[in-house]
Amino acid sequence: MANPRKKDAQKEETPHYAGHRQRLRARFAEGGPDALADYELLELTLFLAIPRRDVKPLAKRLLARFGGLPELMNASAEELQKIDGLSESAALALKTMTALSHRALKAEVMKKPVLNNWTRLMDYCHATMAHEQKEHFRILFLNKKNELIADEIQNSGTVDHTPAYPREIMKRTLELGATAIILVHNHPSGDPKPSQADIDMTNGIIGAAKPFNIIIHDHIVVSRSGYSSFKNLGLI
Repeated sequence: MANPRKKDAQKEETPHYAGHRQRLRARFAEGGPDALADYELLELTLFLAIPRRDVKPLAKRLLARFGGLPELMNASAEELQKIDGLSESAALALKTMTALSHRALKAEVMKKPVLNNWTRLMDYCHATMAHEQKEHFRILFLNKKNELIADEIQNSGTVDHTPAYPREIMKRTLELGATAIILVHNHPSGDPKPSQADIDMTNGIIGAAKPFNIIIHDHIVVSRSGYSSFKNLGLI
């Protein structure tokens, strides 16, 4: 005859969320990511770092706090660790997922003619810059075949300004043997419209590039709501 005390002990040892985790994994395996809501996908990631706790409330709280998955995945490790219940290892797990995603997007455009892969290039720029809280000035360096040979952040600034130095940009372009560049920076305000300061800065870089026959293909301004192109706006 089975020992009722042993059965009760087994029930107590099995946490209530164990079945939920199994069902969520099964839904993901069968239906893919589209079968799960955002908070459920986030739960799957948190499972790896928090093995012995119900993480559904935490997943929902994280999305509410940051406003959505893009904002959450681009939050700093310091911001993440301020959330009650999110340990350093869990924050690192989220940042690792973000890094993997960005690395995959970058691999899609590196060493390839970017002018023929413009949509993928914009996807990469938007993913890596749109939700930054400070302005970053990025330079994409191209060779004679317009293949992306280097991608570097030249400067980081405040919430509404990033210094860009034409002489330093030309120096780095020549060091890499690039023949053309694409300028990219973000607007944390959410408005991708170029400012007069952006226009003046771009004209200064174009002027510095002329003696070296370096082509400025475009200047892209990225924000949460989209991006703008100096070339499409007739500013280059």
